[in-house]
Amino acid sequence: MELTKEAITEVGEMKRQHYAMIINGERVESSSGNTFDTLNPAKGETLATVAKANEEDAEKAVQAARNAFDNGKWRKYPVGKRARVMNKIADIMRSRFKELVEMEVLNSGKSVGAATVQINQSIEDFEFYAGAIVGHRGEVNNMPHGFFNYTHKEPLGVCAQIIPWNYPMMMAAWKIAPAIAAGCSVIIKPASLTPITAIILNEICHEAGVPEGVVNTVPGSGAVVGDYLVQHEDVNKVAFTGSTPTGKDIMEKASQTLKRLTLELGGKSPNIVFEDADMEAAVAGSLFGIFFNTGQSCEARSRMFVHESIYDEFMEKFIEKTEKLVSGDPMDKGTHLGSIISKDQLEIIDGYVQSAVQDGAKIATGGKQIYPEGHEEGHWYAPTVITDVTPDMKAVQEEIFGPVVVVEKFTDEKEVIKRANDTKYGLGSAIWTTNQGRATRVAHQIQAGIVMVNSPFSAFPGTPFGGYKQSGFGRELTVETLDLYMEDKSVLSYYGAKPLNPFNV
Repeated sequence: MELTKEAITEVGEMKRQHYAMIINGERVESSSGNTFDTLNPAKGETLATVAKANEEDAEKAVQAARNAFDNGKWRKYPVGKRARVMNKIADIMRSRFKELVEMEVLNSGKSVGAATVQINQSIEDFEFYAGAIVGHRGEVNNMPHGFFNYTHKEPLGVCAQIIPWNYPMMMAAWKIAPAIAAGCSVIIKPASLTPITAIILNEICHEAGVPEGVVNTVPGSGAVVGDYLVQHEDVNKVAFTGSTPTGKDIMEKASQTLKRLTLELGGKSPNIVFEDADMEAAVAGSLFGIFFNTGQSCEARSRMFVHESIYDEFMEKFIEKTEKLVSGDPMDKGTHLGSIISKDQLEIIDGYVQSAVQDGAKIATGGKQIYPEGHEEGHWYAPTVITDVTPDMKAVQEEIFGPVVVVEKFTDEKEVIKRANDTKYGLGSAIWTTNQGRATRVAHQIQAGIVMVNSPFSAFPGTPFGGYKQSGFGRELTVETLDLYMEDKSVLSYYGAKPLNPFNV
């Protein structure tokens, strides 16, 4: 079915029993006829079936994107026209806001509060890049007399974008918006656990006026579809958000064709609470820093360092508030924590917690699977605080990706900086202090792409998001992201009166 405005109107509500892939502006089924179930993890039940792409379908998507880029009109649009279409995407998303939030909650199990924030930022991403592209331009450079040089920014080409399950709509927006603003064509490979809102966003793009083939969505296995896209010679760039081991694999395979890469990978972010911190703000912000999105965030502040002089008071308040957090019906506005994404992830989380206990740590609160009323068949884990840990513990060094925080005491600034940096990751970090000199001093020494000072929030449209070390490279969510989807072409001209004869022959 062609995705005209009339066709989308006929479909009506976003919630349906089956979702097709989107290739070249049309809803299409898998060439194999295969589908897979996508679940509501809060209840452990099937939400819908989804067309399961294979290599043949991925090839069709690449060719559609390649043709749209090489022979289509999107890249040739004046930036103002592309900006108008992107603002139209945002307008449509805003008009369907409640539906988008509902679908995000149903497919991911996250709380409605978390989904509301994330859908709102997704809309703002398109508005941000609509504005950013209008002012994004090359430069005129100083040259010797008789020469003129300017740089011209051109779209990079076909981009494969592989997104995770923890922020399905927001990650799709983070990647699609700068890429199409730059004039590229994209192929989105959503996570198999949460493909629905990425498919819907693709439909909205077409409704807003994005030409066929510019945005394509192929849900399917990362091992099949993802690998095929990463290694395809007609794909110019891969942007991936996900685990560090998968990022390393993508980097190796993409190197065979020298693709451009953006990798936003894992994290084990420190949260440092100094003795002069505003106690109430630090407790509340630290609580949000680990338990927002049920701890299923790459920049979750999952290693907490508390100064020994305030440790007892801080921990008493922190544990008290942790035990007041509500896990349950994700659509209830009073719910703080939604479900875990899957049974497998639930077992991974509990495995880390049990390993910490076996290594001598103590569970201050939580540390077990829970069964909220009405959602007993879903995947739920209690918000968990682990104390008496040592740096060598698996739960301290490795990314858990769940509602689990490990807590350590520290004595002084120099010591805590060293311990905070004692990790292979370098994505997020947080500092709580009322001493501005200390805040600046520590921020400049933390090996992380994001430093939050007296703030629980890690990103807004316009702020760079990305990591150091094995948390990846490249920055998303900022004006500079546009350059990751563009080529800088240098045009050098000679306008002197006398012809140049460098060899003097």
